[in-house]
Amino acid sequence: MRLVTNPFIRLTQLSFADFLAQYGESDRYELIDGELFDLEPTGPHEEIAAGIGQWLNCEIVQQRLNYFIPHRCLIKPLTVGTGFRPDVIVLDREALAQEPLWNDQPIVTLGRTIKFVAEVVSSNWQNDYARKFEDYALLGIPEYWIADYQGLGGELFIGRPKQPTLTLCVLSQDGRYERQILRGDQLIVSSVFPGLNLTAAAVLRTAR
Repeated sequence: MRLVTNPFIRLTQLSFADFLAQYGESDRYELIDGELFDLEPTGPHEEIAAGIGQWLNCEIVQQRLNYFIPHRCLIKPLTVGTGFRPDVIVLDREALAQEPLWNDQPIVTLGRTIKFVAEVVSSNWQNDYARKFEDYALLGIPEYWIADYQGLGGELFIGRPKQPTLTLCVLSQDGRYERQILRGDQLIVSSVFPGLNLTAAAVLRTAR
């Protein structure tokens, strides 16, 4: 994900309303503090996101959970001028009744509506490992996956040597994410989907 460098766009910061009017129909962009970011979708990026969605959909059906994965959805946190567009998001159907914008647009504002998010890392990895890590925790989202299939994240987050890494973030009782670094055949232990039988390698497509 990279910052859009079109000088016309950067003249003034976009409000959330302007972002919706200009880019709301596109899955390619999101807004962070008034700045437009290109999500840079590639084939492998979309393949990994789709795979996560498929596995979670299977769990939702098998466990008869009242959840679903929308095709298109924006998260509007409390931060002014921000609209996140996660690669995978799982919503609680019952909680949608309290969402003020949902009936008109696929936008969620309340953390209790969101059960899970996943981001597939691209060039601007800082947003996934730092900014979204903090904002998703503040919203109270129970589980957050960072799928870094190219090993792009900083050494502080994925160590050295850099390699494909799945970071599993689970919300603790004090409202902070506890991180677990997973690679290869290490098994994912999900708090939201405890029946999931999946390895990091399967998510990152390093093993087929």
